[in-house]
Amino acid sequence: MNTQPNDLRVYVEDDRTGTTVEALKRALADNLYYIQGKDESFANLYDYYMALAYTVRDRLVHRRIKTAQAYYEKDTKVVYYLSAEFLIGRLLINNLINLGLYEPINQALQESGLSLDSLIEGEEEPGLGNGGLGRLAACFLDSLATLEIPAIGYGIRYEFGIFDQEIRDGWQVERPDNWLRFGNPWEIPRPDYMVEVKFGGHTESYTDASGQYRVRWMPRITVYGTPYDIPIPGYGCNTVNTLRLWAARAGQDFDFHVFNAGDYTQAVAAKTFSENISKVLYPNDHTPQGRELRLQQQYFFVSCSLQDIIRLYLRKHNNFDAFPDKAAIQLNDTHPAIGVAELMRLLLDEHQLEWDYAWDITRRTFAYTNHTLLSEALERWPVSLFGRLLPRHLEIIYAINHEFLMEVRQRYPSDAGKLMRMSLIEEGEEKQVRMAHLACVGSHTVNGVAALHTELVKKELMRDFYELWPQKFQSKTNGITPRRWLLMSNPPLAELITEKIGDRWLKDLDELRKLEAFVDDPQFRARWRQIKHDRKFSFAQYIQRHNGIEVDVNSIFDIQIKRIHEYKRQILNALHVITLYNRIKANPDLEIVPRTVIFGGKAAPGYFMAKMAIKLITSVADVVNNDPDMRGRLKVVFVSNYSVSLGQFAYPAADLSEQISTAGKEASGTGNMKFSLNGALTIGTLDGANVEIREEVGAENFFLFGLTAQEVTDLKMQGYRPIDYYNSNPALKQVIDQLASGFFSPKEPTLFMSIIDSLLNHDEYMLLADYQSYVDCQEQVSQAFRDYENWTRMSILNVARMGKFSSDRTIAEYCREIWNVEPVSIELGTYSQSDAGLKIPKVPELA
Repeated sequence: MNTQPNDLRVYVEDDRTGTTVEALKRALADNLYYIQGKDESFANLYDYYMALAYTVRDRLVHRRIKTAQAYYEKDTKVVYYLSAEFLIGRLLINNLINLGLYEPINQALQESGLSLDSLIEGEEEPGLGNGGLGRLAACFLDSLATLEIPAIGYGIRYEFGIFDQEIRDGWQVERPDNWLRFGNPWEIPRPDYMVEVKFGGHTESYTDASGQYRVRWMPRITVYGTPYDIPIPGYGCNTVNTLRLWAARAGQDFDFHVFNAGDYTQAVAAKTFSENISKVLYPNDHTPQGRELRLQQQYFFVSCSLQDIIRLYLRKHNNFDAFPDKAAIQLNDTHPAIGVAELMRLLLDEHQLEWDYAWDITRRTFAYTNHTLLSEALERWPVSLFGRLLPRHLEIIYAINHEFLMEVRQRYPSDAGKLMRMSLIEEGEEKQVRMAHLACVGSHTVNGVAALHTELVKKELMRDFYELWPQKFQSKTNGITPRRWLLMSNPPLAELITEKIGDRWLKDLDELRKLEAFVDDPQFRARWRQIKHDRKFSFAQYIQRHNGIEVDVNSIFDIQIKRIHEYKRQILNALHVITLYNRIKANPDLEIVPRTVIFGGKAAPGYFMAKMAIKLITSVADVVNNDPDMRGRLKVVFVSNYSVSLGQFAYPAADLSEQISTAGKEASGTGNMKFSLNGALTIGTLDGANVEIREEVGAENFFLFGLTAQEVTDLKMQGYRPIDYYNSNPALKQVIDQLASGFFSPKEPTLFMSIIDSLLNHDEYMLLADYQSYVDCQEQVSQAFRDYENWTRMSILNVARMGKFSSDRTIAEYCREIWNVEPVSIELGTYSQSDAGLKIPKVPELA
């Protein structure tokens, strides 16, 4: 065989990157045989899935190499997105759509006697995130690639992701999410890029050859970080960026001498310590050991990532003068905020730069996104823990703080209170390092994630910093990728939209405005309603299979799926359910719009009140669903193990989207956007991105209730007494008395006393203050749903006016106003994805 280089290149491109049906069929057969080691006689569904995944990955790798070559040759500025979470969801169908391979792969599989749907269902979903933060990061990666922006996402390759949730006797039970048990065909190990990460020990000062004061860190233990790359393709272009996830490995796996001495446990102690770092997503931090492991995780992935970023930079540069012009590092919340101190350490200790030069580079390189207004979510680490685990970083933080407070003192010479509030170190019985302050001081830009959120950050959360540096603060309203959250989630609706306005909306969501021309077309509205009905029917079948509950497809599908948290107020929703139940019980012949109330979400393993909320919901469901007086007019469902895939199934089925957080508590929310983009109407407070969604879709197409953020603040300042609402509202009093009497927990009458105590004596999140407004607004929802034609009209307008909430728009703003980066087009020289045209997948099924 002729194996000259040119001939070999042609062979590789034909058989490893070809996109014809025949080329794909050959590739599937080859990968089944040579990668899985099976033929048709022995292969199972998993083998075929792996063969298909590797076939798609080959085509991703081809584009990834071309992308990396272009970035290197052009010495582009690169966005480095540091996030502790990337909730990327299933990748097979996403990659097929973005590569333009859905149709040829589907045909190749059919001709081979296989079903694409069944293979998609065989894919494990990486649970590398807890909720909105991780899903937002995944949407951003999709948009960065689609907009052809040079970018790398950095995170942790958690061996066990977010737990699998079971509901047993109404309680949440957590099971390990062993998503890697069969391997991950999408990742490419890069052991040649392994880096060292130090922990513990002490520091030593010395004078270098030029007489400069230097510090050397003498660690107690060294861990190694191995990167695993997941290719991230853009839609309608050839760009394939990278998500680089770090796995921890021991510097020494096995101490042979200790083993021979008989101490078998200690012989592998270093390996156990090291690999625990990337073992599980978010260990329970209610114990000292859990808190220490979280800090280890954060420092581990940040140190690995910054060392990698510097390595990439130094391939083309021999000094750090251009570093801020070539690297834009975004801190996604406070989890990677230790990066400010770590970059300083690397520049000072490893690369021997001077302090002022290193600090200038650091502040010009980092930008910080704040994602929360909740004080408990703004990380603080005990100084004692910092000193034990990261002694060099504590020294650097104290030095940063010293210089920073000098700057503050010069601006505000007589304001001691401001110095205390702004210090990176919080004084008290136990001194704490304030990570949000470190991120703010060490970054050139701080942004909120919705207009209201940003104003609250400036006026309340970081008021002192805003007064000092008003130019630092920006607002970047979050967004979602329409590729996953409409095209993949709701193919029939995507097809109808494309039929009417073309397919440009997939890369320019503002194109959806053209749908307004059809809002008064009866035939179009009928097709719109039929699609919604079909999606509700599919979800109803899922509920029947998994919950054993038969629901009315013609009822309002009233859905609240999101992380379980007190401020998201799932309990307020449950109080309304009980109110409806009581109305029907009081008048069994009451004419009421049928309603199916669907909950879903996970409670953090150590979050008692969130777990109690789940038990309350399931207990109410047991009573409501088994009461013959309901006659199908009211059903309550808790769907377990909420995930990206389940979200893709649920959002298109929703009539009503519950976005009912206490005003001023939700930074943005993205579930609200996913529901609206799929035609659900929102009932919500003026909180987070709800404010902007209402502005865009029109107040008449949004169900608004509740106190505003300012009214919440004012009421608390006046002395909020929730017991007064209980005493003055008979319907509310009846609901709470039922909970107290054990009506919904007859075997354990006092089960919900913790909830009642919280509501009547504290009510931090103002459920009782908003109860009547919420109940009244839900009645408006019921009345509106009676008019099917107008409800459909409102649904269409919600979708048509969602253009602002594309993550493409968000990323374009980051690029223009924070990162200062430009797109880079990738030329393959042969096949171009854009040649494939839009191929809309079939409706996905969820097993």
